[in-house]
Amino acid sequence: MFTNKDVMALRAKTGVGMMDCKKALTEANGDMDKAIELLREKGMATASKRADKIASQGIVYAMTKANTGVLVEVNCESDFVARGDQFKELADTVANYIIDNNVADIEALNNAQAITDLVHEAIAKIGEKINVRRFAKFNGNVTIYIHMGGKIGVMLEGTCSDEVAHDVALQIAAANPLYLAKEDVPTAALEKEKEILRAQALNEGKPEAIVDKMVVGRINKYYKDVCLLEQPFVKDGDKAVKNILDGSISAFVRYEMGEGLEKKNEDLAQEVQAQIDAQKK
Repeated sequence: MFTNKDVMALRAKTGVGMMDCKKALTEANGDMDKAIELLREKGMATASKRADKIASQGIVYAMTKANTGVLVEVNCESDFVARGDQFKELADTVANYIIDNNVADIEALNNAQAITDLVHEAIAKIGEKINVRRFAKFNGNVTIYIHMGGKIGVMLEGTCSDEVAHDVALQIAAANPLYLAKEDVPTAALEKEKEILRAQALNEGKPEAIVDKMVVGRINKYYKDVCLLEQPFVKDGDKAVKNILDGSISAFVRYEMGEGLEKKNEDLAQEVQAQIDAQKK
């Protein structure tokens, strides 16, 4: 009559929990449009009205509990909503759920009934499309740092002192390293960079006999750009990050809110007016 893929498709269109989607499809004998109609009649399919909206605003939120840390990005449509207490409470609840439960990945999180119900309720109250986009979870000695009220978030794990770990978190937020150490750069990425640097040197008219030596020197500069431990320390450019550590850094993650997402071309005044207009309806 219908498959699990149909249930997932209905959930994507409506934002309603998996069990409610299954019940609606059962009642509608597998008819997708009828199932949407049934959910709307029950006042549950608020999210379907927001399906074509762009959720590119939001917040990067961090939390630690005991020896566990979580960094999560939750998106909405407007900065106006993202700054509100209700939206921040939503992010806090999501972070708590991740810490308290064994969640494998973002798909498993968004399929959890507790999260789908929570997001659906928030959409109904706030009136915007809301999406839990990604999260990271570390266990151990965790340091978190949130910049500009949730525009950038950093979480790292290691054995450094609190002061040094905080400085390294600031480094990550400011310099945006892609990898921890030189050894972590994927071979394919490194070879591609070498090809680019070699072509650059040849295009500059450098003799081919010295091009390979130039590539080695420029690869070292590449490492300083993309590897945290090789980067010049933001508080003392004469030292690399690896030289200011009083312990080790084993892992880090950096989220910048909305990176890679399509943005709405709408200014703050328009956002405020849109909120006022929505409340009049």
